[in-house]
Amino acid sequence: MTEFFAWTDGACSGNPGPGGWGVLMRAMDGETVLKERDLQGGEADTTNNRMELMAAISALETLSRDVTITIITDSAYVKNGVTGWIHGWKRNGWKTSAKKPVKNVDLWQRLDAAQDRHDVRWEWIKGHAGHPENERADELARAGMAPFKPAS
Repeated sequence: MTEFFAWTDGACSGNPGPGGWGVLMRAMDGETVLKERDLQGGEADTTNNRMELMAAISALETLSRDVTITIITDSAYVKNGVTGWIHGWKRNGWKTSAKKPVKNVDLWQRLDAAQDRHDVRWEWIKGHAGHPENERADELARAGMAPFKPAS
């Protein structure tokens, strides 16, 4: 049975500043990698949290059919937001418990819509801790940011 995985990461040089996102996607049959794909992108003026969200959104939006997928992120913001906070935000009309507008609401709504068509499992791992797939997602995020960084 084919299983799908996406390791996601975001990066920012300054916060806000130039940023990038990266995704390592794999389709696997047990321990066998059937297909692997890298995704990356960036923006000239953004935040780390926005890039973390864009990585997860891009992973889900790139899938051409509905699948069961595990998204592995080193962002507690994304993991906690999508598995917990988002339910209250939606109930409260996209306001926080303090009745303030949700930050990055455009991307949270996009992520919510993107995950609706899939069966998504979310996992958090510690970043920069030697996980090869997470390190690859970090490299992709930095590569996605590169075109937006001023020459030094």
